[in-house]
Amino acid sequence: MSAMTHLNDMGIVGGGPSAVCLLDALARTDSAPGGITVFEPSPHLWRGRPFQPDMRTARVNIPPEGMSVRFGDTGHFQRWLEMRDRTTGSGADHADPFSGARFVPRAVFGDYLEQSAHAALSRLRERGWRIDLIRQRVDSATPGVDRVTLQTARGRRVTVGRAVLCVGAGRPADTYSLAGAPGFVRDPYPLSSRLTGIDTTRDVGVIGSGLTAVDVVLALAARGHQSRIQLLSRSGVLPGVRQRPVPYPLRHFTPEKFRAAAARNEIVTLEQLIATMRTELADAGESLDSVATEIAAIGREDPVRLLRRQLGEVDSPSLALRILQRAVPATGPDVWPLLPEHDKAELLRWHYRRLMSLCCPMPPASAATLLELLDSGQLEITPGIRHIKASTHGGFTIMADDGEHTADVVINAVNAAARGIPPRAEPLIASLVAAGVADRHPRGGLHVQRATSQLIAGGAADPRLYALGDLASGSLFFTFGLPSLVDRAHDIVSTVLDDTRAAMSSRLDPVLQIV
Repeated sequence: MSAMTHLNDMGIVGGGPSAVCLLDALARTDSAPGGITVFEPSPHLWRGRPFQPDMRTARVNIPPEGMSVRFGDTGHFQRWLEMRDRTTGSGADHADPFSGARFVPRAVFGDYLEQSAHAALSRLRERGWRIDLIRQRVDSATPGVDRVTLQTARGRRVTVGRAVLCVGAGRPADTYSLAGAPGFVRDPYPLSSRLTGIDTTRDVGVIGSGLTAVDVVLALAARGHQSRIQLLSRSGVLPGVRQRPVPYPLRHFTPEKFRAAAARNEIVTLEQLIATMRTELADAGESLDSVATEIAAIGREDPVRLLRRQLGEVDSPSLALRILQRAVPATGPDVWPLLPEHDKAELLRWHYRRLMSLCCPMPPASAATLLELLDSGQLEITPGIRHIKASTHGGFTIMADDGEHTADVVINAVNAAARGIPPRAEPLIASLVAAGVADRHPRGGLHVQRATSQLIAGGAADPRLYALGDLASGSLFFTFGLPSLVDRAHDIVSTVLDDTRAAMSSRLDPVLQIV
């Protein structure tokens, strides 16, 4: 089979939310039909791990306008919800009583992902695309001229012109090597089944204090847990509290501004970045000092007092935090590649956790429930965790800066390992590295070109291979937010189609000259 045959064939390795964004972007183009092969071995097709059917307490932390899978159409998910409301007669449920914003259960968003994927595939089939779904894991890739051959763990081989790696984040990291210990829950999702066997009278320790830990605490409370719950983390930093949404278009700290800088091969220093944010805030009548004060408070101010204060500021007239929360996920991936390495290191070391707390906030109603549990004494925040070990007589011993603590059950609610490569994808990545078409990034994942999301090896971008999502975490910033996935999916589809048209045109030129 000739190389030209494969030009319009795409392999998508992974069938989660990233793949849905990619399929929707492809379905909106007028490209000539080709072939799409999606590889996904897990039972959570299109939903990924976070959005499988689960308890209704597990909710997305972003209003509908920030959860659309369609590029350039922030109202896509909102319209889907309105149609669902009319069909089910449920009305606009899940409205937050503090902010009025709607935070739907993760499972509902999973339904949206499924239906969006099916709609995109139907549109592509109608236009003549061939669609194959292979429920197997890809274990290796062999590059060829203008093509790459993907081989599954069961030996199936598929040759495509372009391969997009959407392998996800993998399972939570087992930070304290507790796997196999009685009473240890390695992965809390789905909460509806993983928490079922926990005695409500047993003391529970939850490793982590981020959004997943909040999900676990809310689920335990909803199940009627009676005994003590401890949030166990090194920092004790909770997610911030999302304020009432106020529409605000970025004017200075925009993706377009930094993409133009990248096109001119410019470097943007942290000092220049701060100056741009200062201008953005000043244009809205706000001060950078207020944002700096809020960032500094995280990790220094008592977490319960900070949580109470942030909940009380849900209706704050200030736009400062809202602008920051809009700018970081929207523009962060475009800014990050322009920063000098020492500025990146400084941001990651001193400000990353604080920025994530502010820019990935929880719904106000979730914060209110946490405060009730904290005020009653049932929930405790234990920072300064040094180690957790399973006790020989059962239960767990927790070593923290303030001494030893105990728990009968420990639930792991930390993020996936920071390498950016889930263990199940390691054989595939190792094969790409061995073939010389991918380079591991020292901060995790692979080296990826910002403008195209193509893999970079030896300093050169490869038009056959792309990474979407956490696999690009070392090269890009905020790779996991849905707006970022949508933007990167659009970039990938645009690049693939442009390259395919150019390649086909160049191969037709000699034929036309002969004719």
